Amino acid sequence: MKIYTKTGDKGTTSLVGGTRVSKTHVRLEAYGTVDELNANLGVLITYLPDEEDQTLVRHIQDRLFAVGSNLATDLEKTDLKCASVIHPEEIERIEKEIDRLDNLLPPLHAFILPGGSRGASVCHVCRTVCRRAERRILALAEQCKVAPELLAYVNRLSDYLFVLSRKINQDEKKDEIFWDNSCK
Repeated sequence: MKIYTKTGDKGTTSLVGGTRVSKTHVRLEAYGTVDELNANLGVLITYLPDEEDQTLVRHIQDRLFAVGSNLATDLEKTDLKCASVIHPEEIERIEKEIDRLDNLLPPLHAFILPGGSRGASVCHVCRTVCRRAERRILALAEQCKVAPELLAYVNRLSDYLFVLSRKINQDEKKDEIFWDNSCK
């Protein structure tokens, strides 16, 4: 299989099922941003000393491939592949992990600035890319059907990344950086 096909040289690409669309289409913005998030998660894994965290983030990377495949399918023209479905159990898995991590952390009393350790900083980058992916998916949902489970998954994922960033700082004994809202 060749890496280059030359079929996109004129600014179009194929969706799942073969339909060609512009590379600037809202659908590509959505799954392209999910791909960007997935790449950033690959960087994040290199900063995670906890094997359990690594395992979950790798699983999330697998699920993000499913999200991307789902978003790359025009449901009016092509049936969704079973591997592209996000099931409610995936959302529950992230929610349980958020709750588990949150129980390990001190309660929040102020807004946190992104930073602390390098790993936590990378995690915050992942969180913000995840939020952008969510916005791109919502823009797509204004034009065509997007599964509510997919939207919930990406929304919950950004919450998980926030809590994970706090855990990384705690694990690395780095202080969280709180917003100075003193107006000075």
